[in-house]
Amino acid sequence: MEKFEFKTSNPDKIKDNYDVIIVGSGGTGLTAAIQAQELGMDVAVLEKNERLGGNTTRASSGMNAAESFVQLKHHIIDNKEDFYRETLKGGGLLNDRELLHYFVDHSALAISWLEEHGIDLSDLTITGGMSKKRAHRPASKAAVGGYLVTGLLKQVQAKNIPVFNNTLVTKLLQNDEKQITGVEVTTEEGRKTIHAKAVLLATGGFGASKDLIKKYRPDLENYKTTNQPGATGDGLKLASDVSAQLIQMDFVQVHPTAQTDGERTYLIGEGVRGEGAILVNKAGKRFVNELNTRKVVSNAITALNEDGAYLIFDQGVKDRFTAIDFYEKVGLVEKANSIEELAAKIGINEDNLAKTLTTWNKAVGEHKDTQFDRTTGMDHALEKAPFYAIHIHPAIHYTMGGIHILPDTSVLDENGNKIKGLYAAGEVSGGLHGNNRIGGNSIAETVIFGREAGMTMAKEIK
Repeated sequence: MEKFEFKTSNPDKIKDNYDVIIVGSGGTGLTAAIQAQELGMDVAVLEKNERLGGNTTRASSGMNAAESFVQLKHHIIDNKEDFYRETLKGGGLLNDRELLHYFVDHSALAISWLEEHGIDLSDLTITGGMSKKRAHRPASKAAVGGYLVTGLLKQVQAKNIPVFNNTLVTKLLQNDEKQITGVEVTTEEGRKTIHAKAVLLATGGFGASKDLIKKYRPDLENYKTTNQPGATGDGLKLASDVSAQLIQMDFVQVHPTAQTDGERTYLIGEGVRGEGAILVNKAGKRFVNELNTRKVVSNAITALNEDGAYLIFDQGVKDRFTAIDFYEKVGLVEKANSIEELAAKIGINEDNLAKTLTTWNKAVGEHKDTQFDRTTGMDHALEKAPFYAIHIHPAIHYTMGGIHILPDTSVLDENGNKIKGLYAAGEVSGGLHGNNRIGGNSIAETVIFGREAGMTMAKEIK
C-alpha cells in the first residue's frame, strides 16, 4: 500500500483572518476542521509540534459506540442506556451527566460520519468496564489512532484545509466585551496575530507535564507517561488566562498496562486483554479481573509490590490484535513455544503458570471465572502456540480534568457564563469521564465533540 504523506502549509501562508481557528491537530481538531469547513467556514489548524496527530496517534484499542450499524452487522444488540450507565459507574458517578448523555446519544452517528468520510471502523473488540463489544476498530485490527489520524488528514488535504505545524499559540485575544477575537502565535517566521470569529482549543491533556502533574497529583510525580511529549496542558493555560473555569484537575488516569522498562514508555492497548490476555504476578498466578476498570486494575498491579506484572497471551490473541506486531518489532514481547518455556524466560514459576493457564482455559470453556468474576474477553482459550509475555507497569495515561464546557463545546468562565467565541473539546476539556476514563471513550470523544464543535462554531458564526 502506498504510504500517505501529508503536506503542512508554510507559516508565511497564514492569513490575517479566518472564520475558525483550531488549536491542535489530534482527532478532535481534525474532525472539527472537516465539519466546520463542510458547513462553509474558512478554517485553519495550528499545531505546535512538528508531527501532527497528538496523543490520538498513540491510541490502539478502538472507538466506543452503542447501537451502531457495525454492531448490528456483528449481531450485537446493544443499547445506549447500558453504555451510559456503565460509563457513569466507571467514572465513579462523577461524570458530567449532560456531557455524558450527549456523548452516548451521538456515538453511533460518529461511526456513521467516519464511514461516510472513508474511515472504516467495521471490526469490534471490548474494553474494561464495558459489557458489550463497543470498541470499533479498523477491519485490519490495526491500532485505531494512527488509522484515524491518517484518514482525517486525507480528508483535510482533499478539502485544502491548511494545517500549520511548528506554530505555537501563545495568547487568546479578547475585545472589550471579553469575546475571543483570535490568537497570537509564534512560528519560525516570528510572532503573528491572527483574527477569527471562533477559536477551538483541541490541545489535549497534561499527562506529559511534570509541573502540572506535581501541582494536581504530587503522588504521581515519579510515574512515567504514555503521552507524546507535547501533551503539556498548553490549552489549559490559554483558557485560564481568559478566566475559563477548570474542573476535576486532580482526576488523572493511570493506565495499568504500559511497558516502561526502556527510555520510551509504550502503551499496551486494552484490546490485548479484550481479546483474551490475562495478567499474572511473579508467582505465575492471576490476581485481578483483567477487564475491570483501569483504576482497579492499576491499583491491583501496584499493590503487588513486584515491579509490575506480566501480560500472558497466545498466537490467537496476537492474530486478533495486530498492534502486538508493533510491540514485538520494538522488542517488548517475549516469545516461547510452550508455557513452561515462557515462564522460564521471564523468571516466573513454571508449574504455577501452567496451572493458571489450565484453570483459565477451563473458565473460558465454561464462561465462568470463579476466581475473579471476569465476564468479558473470554471468547477464546489461550492454547495456540507460540505463547507470549509483556512486562507491564501502570503509567500516567490520561487527564480527565480540564476546561469546563457545555455539551455544545462552549467554554464557561469562572462564574459559569459562556466565553463568547471560545470552544474546547477532547482531552483539554473536563467532566465527561468522571474520575476514571473507560478504554475506547477518548477516541469516541474526539470525533463526537470534534463534530459538535465544528457544527456549533458554524451555527454561531452564521
